[in-house]
Amino acid sequence: MMTNLFSIFEPSSSLLNMSLNWLSTFIGLMFIPYLFWISPSRWSILWNKINLSLYNEFKTILGPSQKKSTLIFISLFSLILFNNFLGLLPYIFTSTSHLVMNLTLSLPLWITFMIFGWMNYSLHMFAHLVPQGTPPILMPFMVLIETISNIIRPGTLAIRLTANMMAGHLLLTLLSNTNNFLNSYLLLILIFSQILLLLLESAVAIIQSYVFAVLSTLFASEIN
Repeated sequence: MMTNLFSIFEPSSSLLNMSLNWLSTFIGLMFIPYLFWISPSRWSILWNKINLSLYNEFKTILGPSQKKSTLIFISLFSLILFNNFLGLLPYIFTSTSHLVMNLTLSLPLWITFMIFGWMNYSLHMFAHLVPQGTPPILMPFMVLIETISNIIRPGTLAIRLTANMMAGHLLLTLLSNTNNFLNSYLLLILIFSQILLLLLESAVAIIQSYVFAVLSTLFASEIN
């Protein structure tokens, strides 16, 4: 029995005081062998087309000098997408609904970009702090504002993904807890609405993984 609505996001399976639910993050690795079959399946053909589309888009954002870095962001998109969809299945832990998981993805990337940019393109990074055409009297304030907005980038990435994945799960849980008090007709309406909400959550799972990867790519494109 739930003592708290947010307890649905807590890891519950453990062995020797080690949480096993986080192992669901790696279930997506089971799909990798299908990509190397001699006779490709429909799944591998579809996934290759998605990867090719992402490669072309990320290559355009990063430019020709960093087009080899697209593998990082395609892998990031794949990891988040697999975990978002796995969280929609019953009794499977949703790791992307936890801030610690999303910060683990966004914070190391941001720190790496900042270290690389300030060590190799210092003047270019300083130029980003003052937008072109800023009046001299406003320059100190713009430097402060741009610095703060740059520092909070990994947090906004992680919080956006966490909030979107949590909201749908909470709404599905709230609706499912009302089925004991409804008659047959209202129960059918409830089931239909939950199916529609599940379809919406599937779209959210794709959109949020795409947004996370694209914003990370945009952050990387600013350092060169």
